[in-house]
Amino acid sequence: MSLASRTRLAALLATLAVGGAGVTTWAYGHGNAQAPATPEAVVRPSVTEGTVLQVVAHPDDDLFFMNPDLSRSISTGVEVATVYLTSGESDGRNEAHSPHLEDPAGPADHAAYAEARQNGIRAAYAQMATGNRTSAWQRKSIPTVGGGSVELDVLVARPEVNLVWMQLREARSISGDNPDSLRGLWDGRVSALGAQLASGSPVKPSFSYTREQAVEAIAEVFAMYRPTTIRTQDPTPGRSQGGGAFFDHQDHMYGARFVQAAAERYAKSADRPHFSVQNYVSYPNSALPPTLDPQAAEEKLGYLKTYAWTDHQDWCGSPAGCGDRKTATRPTGAGWSQTIRYSRGEGTSWMTEGVAGRLWAFAVLDGRMAYWSRGGPEATWQGPEFLPGSGIDAGATAVRLPDGRISVFATRTTLGTTPQKYGRELVYAVQAAPDGPFGPWQSLGTPDTDDISGTSAISAPSVALDRTGRATVYVRDSRRTLRARAQATPDGAFGAWQALGGAGLQGDPVTATDAAGRRHVFAATAKSVLAWVQPAPDAPVGGPFPTGLPATTGPLSTGSQGDGVRLYFRRPGTGTVATTLATAGGTAPAFSPVTETGGEGGYGAVGVAGHLLAGRAGTGTVGVSGPDGAPSWYESQMLYTGAPAAVTEPDGTAVAAALGLDAGLHVTTAPPAGSEPSGSRPPSSPWHRAVQPPTLAQAGRADSGWQR
Repeated sequence: MSLASRTRLAALLATLAVGGAGVTTWAYGHGNAQAPATPEAVVRPSVTEGTVLQVVAHPDDDLFFMNPDLSRSISTGVEVATVYLTSGESDGRNEAHSPHLEDPAGPADHAAYAEARQNGIRAAYAQMATGNRTSAWQRKSIPTVGGGSVELDVLVARPEVNLVWMQLREARSISGDNPDSLRGLWDGRVSALGAQLASGSPVKPSFSYTREQAVEAIAEVFAMYRPTTIRTQDPTPGRSQGGGAFFDHQDHMYGARFVQAAAERYAKSADRPHFSVQNYVSYPNSALPPTLDPQAAEEKLGYLKTYAWTDHQDWCGSPAGCGDRKTATRPTGAGWSQTIRYSRGEGTSWMTEGVAGRLWAFAVLDGRMAYWSRGGPEATWQGPEFLPGSGIDAGATAVRLPDGRISVFATRTTLGTTPQKYGRELVYAVQAAPDGPFGPWQSLGTPDTDDISGTSAISAPSVALDRTGRATVYVRDSRRTLRARAQATPDGAFGAWQALGGAGLQGDPVTATDAAGRRHVFAATAKSVLAWVQPAPDAPVGGPFPTGLPATTGPLSTGSQGDGVRLYFRRPGTGTVATTLATAGGTAPAFSPVTETGGEGGYGAVGVAGHLLAGRAGTGTVGVSGPDGAPSWYESQMLYTGAPAAVTEPDGTAVAAALGLDAGLHVTTAPPAGSEPSGSRPPSSPWHRAVQPPTLAQAGRADSGWQR
C-alpha cells in the first residue's frame, strides 16, 4: 500500500473508531435492525478496502473486459495496479496516424506501435483516476529474475494507480500456430520467449524469459503488491469441437495459465494477506447479450475512445502516436463495451445452514477452500479456516446433508509438471460428523475426455439432494451440454457421467427442489433458458425443455417457493432483475409471466433468501433490494468479487454474504418479512465485516526491493 493510501485509510479508521462527523454508526440485533445500540452490537459499515492487481495479456484487455470493475476500483482510492504480459505489438502498424508516419501502411514498426498502445493506456488510466488524460506519470525500469526487467509507471497525482509492463512478445495471431508466443513457452515448444520493448521505454537492453523465469517474474510482482484481489483472464475458454480454434485469443488463455502458476507459487510465500482470484470472459462476449446498462456502457466506451486516440489531438508529443488507432476504427470492440462477465465464481450457493442454526460460508482464498462459520443467531462469525489442498478454482457450492453435515463442491486445476497434464476436475469434501472436521478432497473427475489440456471449459457444479441424501452433481461440459453424476446411495460412490443434452449452454447450471420433491434444473443459452424437471420425486429428470423465457445476461439463481421453483435472472442491456415461477406438471414445466423484482442496473448473479435479494447495484457496490420488489437497490459502500450468497434461517431472518476486495467475508441480515415497518429505511442491517480484520500494521506491505 502506498504511503498516501495508508495515510488515508488510517484517517478513515480513526474517524470510524470515534464515530466522527459524516460517519453513520449502525446498531442492530439478530432479526431486528432497530435494536438499541450496545457496545457489543455496534458495527462499522463495510467500505471498499484491499489491493487490486490485474494481469492481462495485452494493452486494452483490461479496458474491454474488466471495466467497469476497473474504473470503480480506482474511484474508491484503493491501490490498483495492472500488469501487461506482452507489448501487444501486433503487425507493428498503428493504422491511420498519418501525422506521425509518412507511410502509415508500412514499414512495420513493432516498437513504435507498442509505445502508442502504452500512451493510450496511460491516458485512459489518467482519465479514470483524475479526469485528465494528460496527468503525469513517473516511469522507471525495475530488474526481475533471469536478467529481465519490467517498466513501472506511477500516476503522480494518484500514486496508488500503477502500470507494470513486462513487454514480452505477443503471438501476433489470435489462434495461429506461432511457437514464439506465451502458448509456445507454456507448451515447451520454445525454451525462452523474448521481449518486444516499446520505443521510449526505460527498460534497456532486451531480454528473454524461460517458462520458469516468466512464472517467477509474475510472482515477484505479486510479492511487490501483496494483492487481496487478483483479476485475470480465462485460462480455459474452450475450443470448437474436433480440436478446432480456441474461443479466445491464445495470449489471453495462456497468459492466464501463467498467472495461475504464479499465484500458486506466490501462495506458498509467508507474510502475505489472503487473496481471491476473479476470472473474466474475453472474446466469447461477442456472441452473448450485453450486460451493462446504457450509462455504464457509455462511461466504459469513453475510456476506450481515450485509449484509441479517437480525437487525434497530439497531446502526448510522441512520434509513435498517442493511442491505439487500430481500436479507433471500432472502439466498441465486438460489442465488448456493453459487457462484462466472469468466467468463474458466479454461483450463489456457497453459504448454507448446518445444525442448530449454524451457518457455513465458503470461498476460495490463496487457491484453497476457506470457510467461515457462525455457531448460532447470537454468535459471532469465526474464520477463515482452510481445507487441505491447493489448486481450487474460484467458486463453491455447499449443501446440507440430512444429518446436518456439510458437503462442499468445487473444481480444481492441476497445472502438472508438463503442459499435457494441465486440466480441471470436480472435487468435493464432506464433514465426518455434524460440526466436525472435513474429510479430504475426493475427485469426481471430468466429463471432458478429449483434449483436456486444451479445453477443460467445465462450469462450476450445481448440486441437488434427494430425500435420502443422495447427491447429484450437474455441470456444463466443454461442448456446452449438461452432464450429471449421481450417488447410488447416501455417502456412496458416484456413478458414471450421464449426458442430459442441451446445446450452447452458458454459465453455471442451477437447481432447486419444489415442495413436492421434484427437482428443477436450469441453464442459460445466448437466447433463452433451458429446463430439466423431474415428473415425480426420485424419477429421472426430463428435458431439455424450451422455456420460452427471454434472453438473460447469463447468471441464474433459484429458490424453492411452494409448489414451484422461482428463477431469477438479469435482463440484457438494463441489468434489472427479473423473475418467474416454474411449476412442474404435464410433459413440460410451466412458467408464470416474467416480472421485475427490484434493482435498477447492475450485473452478475443475485443471492436470494426469502424476500431479500443481494446483488451488484448499478454503481458496482453490493446492495439489497427493497421488500415487495421495490425497484431500487439499497447500496453499501463496498465493491466485491464473485457473487453474493443468501440463506433464510428458521425464524425467517435472511442472511446475505459477499467476499470483499479485501478477501474478507462481509454480511448483512434482514428481519422476517412483515416484521419491519414501511418507510425509506433500508430493509436490512448495514453490510459489515463478519470477522474483524488484522491490524493495519499487519496488513501493510513488507519491505521489498521494489521502490516506487
